[in-house]
Amino acid sequence: MRFFERQETARAQTLRLLALLGLTVLGLVLAVNAALALTWRLVAPGFSGYPAYFFAVNTGVTLLFVFGGWWLETSVLKGGGEKLARRAGAREAWPASRESEQRLCNIVSELAIAASMRPPLAMVLDREECINAFAAGWDEGDAVVAVTRGALDYLTRDELQGLVAHEFSHLREGDTRLNMRLAGMVFGLEMIFNLGRSMCGQDGNGRRSLLAVPGFAIMTTGSLGWLAGRALKAAVSRQREFLADARAVQFTRSKEGLGGVLRKVVGQQERGLAPRNAHPAVQHMLLVGTGVDSHWFASHPPLAERIRCIYGRSMEALPTQRDDEMPTRPDAIF
Repeated sequence: MRFFERQETARAQTLRLLALLGLTVLGLVLAVNAALALTWRLVAPGFSGYPAYFFAVNTGVTLLFVFGGWWLETSVLKGGGEKLARRAGAREAWPASRESEQRLCNIVSELAIAASMRPPLAMVLDREECINAFAAGWDEGDAVVAVTRGALDYLTRDELQGLVAHEFSHLREGDTRLNMRLAGMVFGLEMIFNLGRSMCGQDGNGRRSLLAVPGFAIMTTGSLGWLAGRALKAAVSRQREFLADARAVQFTRSKEGLGGVLRKVVGQQERGLAPRNAHPAVQHMLLVGTGVDSHWFASHPPLAERIRCIYGRSMEALPTQRDDEMPTRPDAIF
Protein backbone atom coordinates (compact mmCIF):
# COMPACT_ATOMS: atom_id res chain seq x y z
CA MET A 1 0.00 0.00 0.00
CA ARG A 2 1.37 3.43 -0.98
CA PHE A 3 0.11 5.03 2.19
CA PHE A 4 1.59 8.50 1.65
CA GLU A 5 0.03 8.73 -1.80
CA ARG A 6 -3.27 7.46 -0.44
CA GLN A 7 -3.20 10.03 2.37
CA GLU A 8 -2.64 12.93 -0.03
CA THR A 9 -5.47 11.73 -2.25
CA ALA A 10 -7.88 11.49 0.69
CA ARG A 11 -6.91 14.95 1.98
CA ALA A 12 -7.36 16.52 -1.45
CA GLN A 13 -10.75 14.85 -1.85
CA THR A 14 -11.81 16.11 1.58
CA LEU A 15 -10.95 19.71 0.68
CA ARG A 16 -12.94 19.47 -2.55
CA LEU A 17 -15.95 18.05 -0.72
CA LEU A 18 -15.81 20.74 1.98
CA ALA A 19 -15.74 23.37 -0.76
CA LEU A 20 -18.81 21.75 -2.30
CA LEU A 21 -20.54 21.87 1.10
CA GLY A 22 -19.86 25.60 1.27
CA LEU A 23 -21.29 25.98 -2.23
CA THR A 24 -24.33 23.98 -1.10
CA VAL A 25 -25.04 26.53 1.64
CA LEU A 26 -24.62 29.35 -0.89
CA GLY A 27 -26.84 27.53 -3.36
CA LEU A 28 -29.48 27.04 -0.66
CA VAL A 29 -29.53 30.78 0.08
CA LEU A 30 -29.94 31.58 -3.61
CA ALA A 31 -32.60 28.90 -4.07
CA VAL A 32 -34.64 30.12 -1.08
CA ASN A 33 -34.49 33.67 -2.40
CA ALA A 34 -35.52 32.56 -5.89
CA ALA A 35 -38.36 30.39 -4.58
CA LEU A 36 -39.72 33.15 -2.33
CA ALA A 37 -39.38 35.71 -5.12
CA LEU A 38 -41.42 33.46 -7.41
CA THR A 39 -43.96 32.91 -4.64
CA TRP A 40 -44.28 36.66 -4.13
CA ARG A 41 -44.96 37.14 -7.84
CA LEU A 42 -47.70 34.51 -7.70
CA VAL A 43 -49.49 35.79 -4.59
CA ALA A 44 -49.03 39.51 -5.28
CA PRO A 45 -49.18 39.95 -9.07
CA GLY A 46 -50.25 43.60 -8.80
CA PHE A 47 -46.97 44.73 -7.21
CA SER A 48 -44.16 45.74 -9.54
CA GLY A 49 -41.35 45.20 -7.03
CA TYR A 50 -40.50 43.45 -3.81
CA PRO A 51 -40.91 44.64 -0.20
CA ALA A 52 -38.03 46.57 1.34
CA TYR A 53 -35.10 44.36 2.37
CA PHE A 54 -36.91 41.34 0.91
CA PHE A 55 -33.77 39.49 -0.20
CA ALA A 56 -31.69 40.67 2.77
CA VAL A 57 -34.25 39.30 5.24
CA ASN A 58 -34.58 36.02 3.33
CA THR A 59 -30.80 35.59 3.29
CA GLY A 60 -30.43 36.53 6.96
CA VAL A 61 -33.16 34.17 8.15
CA THR A 62 -31.79 31.30 6.05
CA LEU A 63 -28.26 31.75 7.40
CA LEU A 64 -29.62 32.18 10.92
CA PHE A 65 -31.31 28.79 10.75
CA VAL A 66 -28.32 27.07 9.11
CA PHE A 67 -25.64 28.40 11.45
CA GLY A 68 -27.97 28.50 14.46
CA GLY A 69 -28.70 24.81 13.95
CA TRP A 70 -24.98 24.15 13.54
CA TRP A 71 -24.29 25.93 16.85
CA LEU A 72 -27.06 24.09 18.68
CA GLU A 73 -25.95 20.66 17.48
CA THR A 74 -22.26 21.19 18.19
CA SER A 75 -23.09 22.60 21.63
CA VAL A 76 -24.90 19.36 22.44
CA LEU A 77 -21.87 17.34 21.33
CA LYS A 78 -19.42 19.44 23.36
CA GLY A 79 -19.40 17.19 26.37
CA GLY A 80 -15.95 15.70 25.99
CA GLY A 81 -14.97 12.40 24.43
CA GLU A 82 -15.47 10.41 27.63
CA LYS A 83 -19.00 11.71 28.15
CA LEU A 84 -19.90 10.89 24.55
CA ALA A 85 -18.39 7.40 24.85
CA ARG A 86 -20.34 6.71 28.04
CA ARG A 87 -23.54 7.76 26.28
CA ALA A 88 -22.70 5.11 23.68
CA GLY A 89 -22.36 2.46 26.42
CA ALA A 90 -18.59 2.41 26.94
CA ARG A 91 -16.75 2.20 30.25
CA GLU A 92 -13.16 2.87 31.22
CA ALA A 93 -10.78 -0.06 30.67
CA TRP A 94 -9.69 -2.05 33.73
CA PRO A 95 -6.04 -2.99 33.06
CA ALA A 96 -5.39 -4.09 36.65
CA SER A 97 -7.97 -6.88 36.60
CA ARG A 98 -8.34 -7.93 32.94
CA GLU A 99 -5.45 -9.10 30.82
CA SER A 100 -7.03 -8.20 27.47
CA GLU A 101 -7.70 -4.66 28.68
CA GLN A 102 -4.15 -4.34 29.97
CA ARG A 103 -2.99 -5.23 26.46
CA LEU A 104 -5.28 -2.54 25.04
CA CYS A 105 -3.90 0.10 27.41
CA ASN A 106 -0.33 -0.92 26.53
CA ILE A 107 -1.06 -0.57 22.82
CA VAL A 108 -2.66 2.84 23.35
CA SER A 109 0.41 4.03 25.25
CA GLU A 110 2.80 2.66 22.61
CA LEU A 111 0.97 4.29 19.73
CA ALA A 112 0.72 7.58 21.61
CA ILE A 113 4.51 7.64 21.83
CA ALA A 114 4.85 6.72 18.14
CA ALA A 115 2.37 9.43 17.11
CA SER A 116 3.78 12.03 19.55
CA MET A 117 0.36 12.42 21.11
CA ARG A 118 -1.05 12.55 24.59
CA PRO A 119 -2.48 9.06 25.31
CA PRO A 120 -6.27 9.04 24.95
CA LEU A 121 -8.42 7.31 27.53
CA ALA A 122 -8.91 3.61 26.70
CA MET A 123 -12.54 2.47 27.00
CA VAL A 124 -14.46 -0.74 26.32
CA LEU A 125 -17.91 -1.44 24.87
CA ASP A 126 -18.63 -4.52 26.94
CA ARG A 127 -21.94 -5.59 25.40
CA GLU A 128 -20.83 -5.61 21.75
CA GLU A 129 -19.52 -8.94 20.42
CA CYS A 130 -18.78 -7.63 16.93
CA ILE A 131 -15.35 -6.22 16.11
CA ASN A 132 -15.54 -2.44 16.12
CA ALA A 133 -14.12 0.71 17.68
CA PHE A 134 -14.41 4.48 17.65
CA ALA A 135 -12.51 7.57 18.73
CA ALA A 136 -14.16 10.69 20.16
CA GLY A 137 -13.13 14.07 21.51
CA TRP A 138 -12.65 17.64 20.37
CA ASP A 139 -8.91 17.61 21.05
CA GLU A 140 -6.16 15.49 22.61
CA GLY A 141 -7.10 16.69 26.09
CA ASP A 142 -10.51 14.95 26.11
CA ALA A 143 -9.90 12.19 23.56
CA VAL A 144 -10.93 8.57 24.05
CA VAL A 145 -10.50 5.35 22.08
CA ALA A 146 -13.24 2.80 22.71
CA VAL A 147 -13.12 -0.78 21.42
CA THR A 148 -15.72 -3.51 21.59
CA ARG A 149 -15.53 -6.69 23.62
CA GLY A 150 -15.43 -8.59 20.33
CA ALA A 151 -12.27 -6.73 19.29
CA LEU A 152 -10.55 -7.69 22.55
CA ASP A 153 -11.65 -11.32 22.26
CA TYR A 154 -11.11 -12.03 18.56
CA LEU A 155 -8.10 -9.95 17.49
CA THR A 156 -4.43 -10.77 17.81
CA ARG A 157 -2.12 -8.15 19.28
CA ASP A 158 -0.99 -6.98 15.83
CA GLU A 159 -4.58 -6.69 14.66
CA LEU A 160 -5.65 -4.81 17.78
CA GLN A 161 -2.70 -2.48 17.22
CA GLY A 162 -3.88 -1.86 13.64
CA LEU A 163 -7.40 -1.12 14.86
CA VAL A 164 -6.21 1.34 17.53
CA ALA A 165 -3.83 2.96 15.02
CA HIS A 166 -6.81 3.62 12.75
CA GLU A 167 -8.56 5.44 15.60
CA PHE A 168 -5.38 7.36 16.44
CA SER A 169 -5.39 8.67 12.88
CA HIS A 170 -8.88 10.08 13.36
CA LEU A 171 -7.67 11.90 16.48
CA ARG A 172 -4.41 13.10 14.92
CA GLU A 173 -6.10 14.36 11.75
CA GLY A 174 -8.91 16.09 13.67
CA ASP A 175 -11.56 13.86 12.09
CA THR A 176 -13.69 13.61 15.23
CA ARG A 177 -13.87 17.40 15.46
CA LEU A 178 -14.55 17.70 11.72
CA ASN A 179 -17.34 15.12 11.83
CA MET A 180 -19.01 16.84 14.77
CA ARG A 181 -18.97 20.16 12.93
CA LEU A 182 -20.30 18.61 9.74
CA ALA A 183 -23.09 16.95 11.73
CA GLY A 184 -23.99 20.39 13.08
CA MET A 185 -24.01 21.91 9.59
CA VAL A 186 -26.29 19.18 8.25
CA PHE A 187 -28.60 19.73 11.22
CA GLY A 188 -28.72 23.41 10.31
CA LEU A 189 -29.69 22.54 6.73
CA GLU A 190 -32.38 20.23 8.08
CA MET A 191 -33.80 23.12 10.11
CA ILE A 192 -34.58 25.01 6.88
CA PHE A 193 -36.59 22.00 5.70
CA ASN A 194 -38.36 21.77 9.07
CA LEU A 195 -39.19 25.48 8.95
CA GLY A 196 -40.91 25.05 5.59
CA ARG A 197 -42.73 21.94 6.77
CA SER A 198 -44.04 23.70 9.87
CA MET A 199 -45.30 26.58 7.72
CA CYS A 200 -47.23 24.06 5.60
CA GLY A 201 -48.82 22.43 8.63
CA GLN A 202 -52.57 22.29 9.18
CA ASP A 203 -54.41 23.82 12.09
CA GLY A 204 -56.93 22.04 14.31
CA ASN A 205 -59.60 22.33 11.63
CA GLY A 206 -57.44 20.81 8.92
CA ARG A 207 -56.85 24.13 7.16
CA ARG A 208 -53.57 25.70 6.09
CA SER A 209 -52.71 29.37 6.47
CA LEU A 210 -51.32 31.68 3.78
CA LEU A 211 -47.86 30.80 5.09
CA ALA A 212 -48.24 27.43 3.37
CA VAL A 213 -47.44 29.00 -0.02
CA PRO A 214 -43.96 30.32 0.90
CA GLY A 215 -43.60 27.36 3.27
CA PHE A 216 -43.87 24.92 0.39
CA ALA A 217 -41.13 26.79 -1.47
CA ILE A 218 -38.87 26.78 1.59
CA MET A 219 -39.57 23.10 2.29
CA THR A 220 -38.76 22.10 -1.31
CA THR A 221 -35.48 24.02 -1.49
CA GLY A 222 -34.62 23.06 2.08
CA SER A 223 -35.06 19.36 1.36
CA LEU A 224 -32.66 19.59 -1.58
CA GLY A 225 -30.07 21.40 0.54
CA TRP A 226 -30.47 18.92 3.39
CA LEU A 227 -30.07 15.89 1.13
CA ALA A 228 -27.03 17.47 -0.57
CA GLY A 229 -25.51 18.22 2.84
CA ARG A 230 -26.06 14.67 4.06
CA ALA A 231 -24.51 13.24 0.89
CA LEU A 232 -21.46 15.51 1.11
CA LYS A 233 -20.99 14.80 4.84
CA ALA A 234 -21.08 11.06 4.11
CA ALA A 235 -18.59 11.50 1.26
CA VAL A 236 -16.20 13.39 3.55
CA SER A 237 -16.56 10.64 6.16
CA ARG A 238 -15.70 7.96 3.58
CA GLN A 239 -12.55 9.81 2.54
CA ARG A 240 -11.47 10.18 6.16
CA GLU A 241 -11.88 6.42 6.59
CA PHE A 242 -9.53 5.82 3.65
CA LEU A 243 -7.09 8.32 5.17
CA ALA A 244 -7.25 6.62 8.59
CA ASP A 245 -6.65 3.21 6.98
CA ALA A 246 -3.53 4.57 5.25
CA ARG A 247 -2.31 6.23 8.43
CA ALA A 248 -2.80 3.00 10.39
CA VAL A 249 -0.56 1.16 7.94
CA GLN A 250 1.99 3.96 8.26
CA PHE A 251 1.90 3.90 12.08
CA THR A 252 2.25 0.12 12.35
CA ARG A 253 4.29 -0.48 9.18
CA SER A 254 2.11 -3.52 8.57
CA LYS A 255 -0.87 -4.06 6.32
CA GLU A 256 -1.70 -7.34 8.08
CA GLY A 257 -2.79 -5.60 11.28
CA LEU A 258 -5.69 -3.45 10.09
CA GLY A 259 -6.14 -5.68 7.04
CA GLY A 260 -6.71 -8.67 9.31
CA VAL A 261 -9.23 -6.69 11.35
CA LEU A 262 -11.32 -5.80 8.31
CA ARG A 263 -11.13 -9.35 6.95
CA LYS A 264 -12.35 -10.73 10.28
CA VAL A 265 -15.22 -8.24 10.26
CA VAL A 266 -16.17 -9.60 6.83
CA GLY A 267 -15.99 -13.09 8.28
CA GLN A 268 -18.37 -12.11 11.08
CA GLN A 269 -20.78 -10.56 8.60
CA GLU A 270 -20.74 -13.70 6.45
CA ARG A 271 -21.74 -15.66 9.57
CA GLY A 272 -24.65 -13.27 10.08
CA LEU A 273 -23.14 -11.57 13.11
CA ALA A 274 -24.16 -7.93 12.70
CA PRO A 275 -23.28 -5.12 15.10
CA ARG A 276 -26.03 -3.44 17.06
CA ASN A 277 -27.08 0.02 15.92
CA ALA A 278 -24.71 2.44 17.58
CA HIS A 279 -25.59 5.65 19.35
CA PRO A 280 -26.32 8.25 16.60
CA ALA A 281 -23.64 10.58 17.94
CA VAL A 282 -20.87 8.01 17.30
CA GLN A 283 -22.28 6.19 14.26
CA HIS A 284 -20.04 8.05 11.81
CA MET A 285 -16.97 7.60 14.08
CA LEU A 286 -16.95 3.79 14.09
CA LEU A 287 -14.30 1.68 12.40
CA VAL A 288 -17.10 -0.20 10.62
CA GLY A 289 -20.47 1.43 10.02
CA THR A 290 -23.61 -0.20 11.39
CA GLY A 291 -26.16 1.57 9.20
CA VAL A 292 -27.86 0.36 6.03
CA ASP A 293 -27.79 3.66 4.15
CA SER A 294 -27.50 3.74 0.38
CA HIS A 295 -24.13 4.51 -1.20
CA TRP A 296 -24.78 8.26 -1.34
CA PHE A 297 -25.48 8.49 2.39
CA ALA A 298 -23.16 5.74 3.68
CA SER A 299 -20.62 7.07 6.19
CA HIS A 300 -18.14 4.24 5.48
CA PRO A 301 -16.73 2.78 2.25
CA PRO A 302 -17.51 -0.86 1.45
CA LEU A 303 -15.24 -3.23 3.36
CA ALA A 304 -14.16 -4.96 0.16
CA GLU A 305 -12.92 -1.65 -1.24
CA ARG A 306 -11.01 -0.79 1.94
CA ILE A 307 -9.36 -4.22 1.97
CA ARG A 308 -8.43 -3.87 -1.69
CA CYS A 309 -6.81 -0.49 -1.00
CA ILE A 310 -4.72 -1.97 1.83
CA TYR A 311 -3.56 -5.12 0.04
CA GLY A 312 -3.71 -3.99 -3.57
CA ARG A 313 -6.03 -6.87 -4.38
CA SER A 314 -9.12 -8.64 -3.10
CA MET A 315 -8.63 -10.87 -0.06
CA GLU A 316 -10.80 -13.59 1.45
CA ALA A 317 -12.46 -13.24 4.83
CA LEU A 318 -10.77 -14.56 7.95
CA PRO A 319 -12.47 -16.75 10.57
CA THR A 320 -12.82 -15.39 14.08
CA GLN A 321 -12.04 -17.22 17.26
CA ARG A 322 -11.39 -15.97 20.73
CA ASP A 323 -7.86 -14.80 21.29
CA ASP A 324 -7.41 -17.20 24.22
CA GLU A 325 -8.15 -20.11 21.86
CA MET A 326 -5.23 -19.22 19.56
CA PRO A 327 -1.63 -20.23 20.19
CA THR A 328 0.36 -17.31 21.57
CA ARG A 329 3.99 -16.52 22.08
CA PRO A 330 5.20 -15.68 25.59
CA ASP A 331 5.54 -12.01 24.56
CA ALA A 332 2.25 -11.85 22.62
CA ILE A 333 0.37 -10.04 25.38
CA PHE A 334 2.73 -7.32 26.38
